[in-house]
Amino acid sequence: MPLLAKVMTGMVVAAFVVPVLVKSIGHGRASETWYNASREPTGLTPDAAVERRALVQVYAAPTWGWRGIFAVHTWIVTKPEGGDVYTRWDVVGWGGGRVVRQNYLAPDARWYGSAPELLLDIRGAAAADHIPAIEAAVASYAWPETYRSFPGPNSNTFLAHIGRSIPALGLDLPPTAIGKDFRPLSEPIGSPPSGRGVQISLLGLAGVILSPEEGIEINLAGLSIGLDLAKPALRLPSFGRVEP
Repeated sequence: MPLLAKVMTGMVVAAFVVPVLVKSIGHGRASETWYNASREPTGLTPDAAVERRALVQVYAAPTWGWRGIFAVHTWIVTKPEGGDVYTRWDVVGWGGGRVVRQNYLAPDARWYGSAPELLLDIRGAAAADHIPAIEAAVASYAWPETYRSFPGPNSNTFLAHIGRSIPALGLDLPPTAIGKDFRPLSEPIGSPPSGRGVQISLLGLAGVILSPEEGIEINLAGLSIGLDLAKPALRLPSFGRVEP
């Protein structure tokens, strides 16, 4: 192999591996078991008695244990205009039966000890317009009783389905949302999770995204690296979006 090709290959491998190694160094061993880890609300979701407008929010939180080095769990929350309660939708892979769960936890709860990050926050008329489409997307999810943590379908596959179904959401799932790129072998080409642009993906194990929302992203073995040009940022394994 020519020297230049070796150097380029080494740089690509390093781009995937180094962020994971760096994150691993700072990832301490959990001091509690999963069943007693906190699932308490964090206060990110506004009080429904105060916020009377319709609302759509998407959250992400690191998964439990060592998997949190690589991956986040994502979910979506809605509330109609004037509504007094929120509805949370996510995919949970344990407990048997349907994996699509409604109100599994509080809208903004910690995910087994990990604090959530707000990825999307839409309020008012735009949110009200999206809610029926979100409910339809939840109902049309292709794997309501199937869960595989890797390469999918999992919780991030579910959110990616919602994003693809409703491009107007502008949902940009982070590269740490492993499973978002899962596609069946029968449909390797289609829209990316944002619903804008094009994606080629083989079961979420290898692929590429070209999108005005996600930018340019390459996926290999579930790990993703990329460059967001519209909202300048690097997209790195373990770290997600890294802005300048």
